[in-house]
Amino acid sequence: MHKATKARRAMIVTGEASGDLHGANLIHAARKIDPELEFFGVGGARMSEAGCEILIPAEELAVMGFVEVLAHFPTIWRAFRQLKKVLHGPQRPDVLVLIDFAEFNLLLAAQAKKAGVPVLYYVSPQVWAWRRGRVRRIASVVDRLAAIFPFEPELYKDQDIDVEYVGHPLLDEFEVTEDRTSFLLKCGLDPDRPVIGLFPGSRRNELKYIFDTIMESAVRLRERYPAAQFLLPVASSFRKQDMQALVAPYGLPVTLVEEDIYNVIQACDAIISVSGTVTLQIALVGTPMAIVYKLAPISYAIGRRLIRVPYIGLANIVAGRQVVKEFIQQQASPDAIACEIDAILADTDYNRTMRSDLLTIQQRMGEGGCSERVALMVSELSSSISAKERNL
Repeated sequence: MHKATKARRAMIVTGEASGDLHGANLIHAARKIDPELEFFGVGGARMSEAGCEILIPAEELAVMGFVEVLAHFPTIWRAFRQLKKVLHGPQRPDVLVLIDFAEFNLLLAAQAKKAGVPVLYYVSPQVWAWRRGRVRRIASVVDRLAAIFPFEPELYKDQDIDVEYVGHPLLDEFEVTEDRTSFLLKCGLDPDRPVIGLFPGSRRNELKYIFDTIMESAVRLRERYPAAQFLLPVASSFRKQDMQALVAPYGLPVTLVEEDIYNVIQACDAIISVSGTVTLQIALVGTPMAIVYKLAPISYAIGRRLIRVPYIGLANIVAGRQVVKEFIQQQASPDAIACEIDAILADTDYNRTMRSDLLTIQQRMGEGGCSERVALMVSELSSSISAKERNL
């Protein structure tokens, strides 16, 4: 009589909405490749729906900026201690999968190293953007690294770490499922009137520092385009009714949607967006946009001294040049942002050029199949430690 195979367990940790999306796609892929692998850890609604046991909701940890992290330190520290206890406990996982969220996850990787748990880092720390000295630290605590940009493996060539370029995860889930007209009609909007997207992000401190600027920009655009309609996608980390309460004081015709993000992007004529993964999602569709980036003044002052890339938006970083304009900190005034959206809507040549430039970004992002490649890496790492334990 054969003894039943013990299910292997993967702890997966992310602190952002984009990581929740990538984590969910990874879990779905792993279910097909390795059905015995179970997932638990830190994530959001999408990872939960994919079958991940959520120990700590990701939205509790989703902050960016030095000042903001300090303000949330007690919550972040409690979460870290809880996960550390699991890593060193009798039910330790067979593998630790880290998605982005660098500062927290690198500390966790060090604990996994001490506990003998292999570590896979997916959507690795952006050492090409800032703090390149972290390469050595990452290599010392991470066993395998799944790089999503083709230029990342070169950064680790002198380090003792297995780095594999897997392509970008967005290419696995990019799909527009409805045409613009039918989608807008379903939302109760007029396809013949201008539609401007307002993308305020998925983090609480993005709302704190950027939301008012985006909404004030929309107010000015409404003055120039009285027929304008506004679409605002609600991130999975927020409740629709809470976002509605924030929007209401501005008196604008804003339609809040929880639909597929790519359908929302396709429906817009122009978009005001926070920086981050969403700018790549917009680029894949090819909708013209303006990028807004604001932090607490102290956080920005510190970050500006550390960042080594000329752009903030991932769309521009991947393109290797400024494809869309970025409005950063003091330059992020509602008047300036409204003028840029006005140019996108009114200048046909400018609009056409930006759309063409955005679509070239897709070619730079590689091929699909990223989630399957990473799922295979997770399966291999979890199997390796289980095999060692069986031989002890």
